[in-house]
Amino acid sequence: MCNACFNENKNKIKTKTTFTVEYKDCIIVIKNVPCLECDTCGEITFTDEVSERLEVLVNEAKKLMQDISVIDYCKVA
Repeated sequence: MCNACFNENKNKIKTKTTFTVEYKDCIIVIKNVPCLECDTCGEITFTDEVSERLEVLVNEAKKLMQDISVIDYCKVA
């Protein structure tokens, strides 16, 4: 984390990323997730709303228990 990261949303670029979670023997991939990226160090952060939605999506994917689950955030958010 760099000093720019501490300056709230200054130096942050709205972009999208891929969020990956390993759960037991499964991999959950959520693509096209809106995020903020520090233009200095590249650290990715999520808004509270996106974080809450990610938690719901991951919990739903856990119920399916597939080896790999790929979810497009834009299609389910």
